[in-house]
Amino acid sequence: MTEAMDTQAVRTEERDGGICVITIDRPGARNAIDGATARALAAAIDNLEARDDLVVGILTGAGGVFSAGMDLKAFAKGDIPVIEGRGFGGITRIDIETPLIAAVEGYALGGGTELALACDMIVAARDATFGQTEVHYGIVPPEGGMVRLPERIPRNIALELLLTGVPLPAARAEQLGLVNHLTEPGEALTQALELAHRIARNAPLAITAVKRVVNERTAFRDTDALREQDPYVTPVLASMDAKEGARAFAEKRSPHWQGR
Repeated sequence: MTEAMDTQAVRTEERDGGICVITIDRPGARNAIDGATARALAAAIDNLEARDDLVVGILTGAGGVFSAGMDLKAFAKGDIPVIEGRGFGGITRIDIETPLIAAVEGYALGGGTELALACDMIVAARDATFGQTEVHYGIVPPEGGMVRLPERIPRNIALELLLTGVPLPAARAEQLGLVNHLTEPGEALTQALELAHRIARNAPLAITAVKRVVNERTAFRDTDALREQDPYVTPVLASMDAKEGARAFAEKRSPHWQGR
């Protein structure tokens, strides 16, 4: 038995056993996140958190792609997919008590990787690709890439990925410990559902306590660390190079950096 709730950009489907599947549904834009999608994702997460009968959430993307990150074409027009106090996609800067699994097919690039990093566990298809590609566009990954990625994989490798923007294949991500389970292409959601059911059959108070203690055990809570980085990040995102990177992407040309 399933129960579905749809918006224009996000689909929410409730499965038996207290599992909620949240699907980014903009396949024509490779599930890139614009303002409307961010608001829809925030509403879906709020529903997940408010419901006592929902025990585990799964975040995935439609059309064989997780998310290409920020919609740079929308960004170039001033449409920012960041919600005040909640972060990118409405979820990267909030504490989510419900366990959340990312089911990744295809690309999870830029903000797409940051959305996956905002989840507690990642299941990915063997041919999926992660990557913090922001440096190619004159910006940085301020919504978890610089904070969470070095916590999930070795710091030196995280720095290489962040400084070069080179993609990270899912098979390598699994070797590094970023990905919990690899699946055949097209099977990431199926495997994520199996993992979710294994979690959901346990006592809900115990599940909540485990996640809370593990998250609060780190020296800096993620949300605190994200705020600490803001003085360094804000000038970059407001720079002329950031605007040039978005324009160059939209115009399908190489950017001309000015260092300001």
